[in-house]
Amino acid sequence: MLEIDTIHQYYGGSHILRGVGLRVAAGEVHTLLGRNGVGKTTLLRALMGLVPIREGEIRLGGQRIDRLRPEERARLGIGYVPQGREIFARLTVEENLRMGMAAGPARAPIPPELFSLFPVLSQMMHRRGGDLSGGQQQQLAIARALAMKPRLLVLDEPTEGIQPSIIKDIERVIRTLAARGDMAILLVEQYYDFARALADRYTVMARGEVISAGRGEEMDAHGVRDLIAV
Repeated sequence: MLEIDTIHQYYGGSHILRGVGLRVAAGEVHTLLGRNGVGKTTLLRALMGLVPIREGEIRLGGQRIDRLRPEERARLGIGYVPQGREIFARLTVEENLRMGMAAGPARAPIPPELFSLFPVLSQMMHRRGGDLSGGQQQQLAIARALAMKPRLLVLDEPTEGIQPSIIKDIERVIRTLAARGDMAILLVEQYYDFARALADRYTVMARGEVISAGRGEEMDAHGVRDLIAV
């Protein structure tokens, strides 16, 4: 579903991403790990078209997308949940979800599946996003990204600052989505146990480069916990 081939990205004269490549298949959770500042979020921003790449290619479903604008990439089926959630605090839960559907048909109903995945949201449709707890806001951010039924879901550190009970709920949702087999999931995460529990495949970055990659069940044997330890 997603192919990132040897991409290079620069901020001014600084070489940030150095030949990074990875693949994410439909029905697969691919975890991207690394310490702070190694280029993980920059890679996601490059994937979404928020920063340009100088070399390499990005393809979605076999179609090259690295020259498309961010909104064009989203319409092709990429759902992005940024680090820090970035919901609309002054809008209601319903309005936030409808923002996620903005590129679709006008007045389309909110997919009921979202409330099956996140039951708490159905009880808070008219509450403002800013009045929700951090965990509830994260669930809303993921539901907003799912509202357009993406082919690729990109999650940037969804467990950051979230209570353990909500982390379990998010893990359950990711497993459910992957099991359907029609969506690829790219998960950026620093919480090793969460990443290890979900990973079908993994990639570790350091200093803008890939330093380790393999199957999820190989993470312990490959010493991934030590590679990302602060």
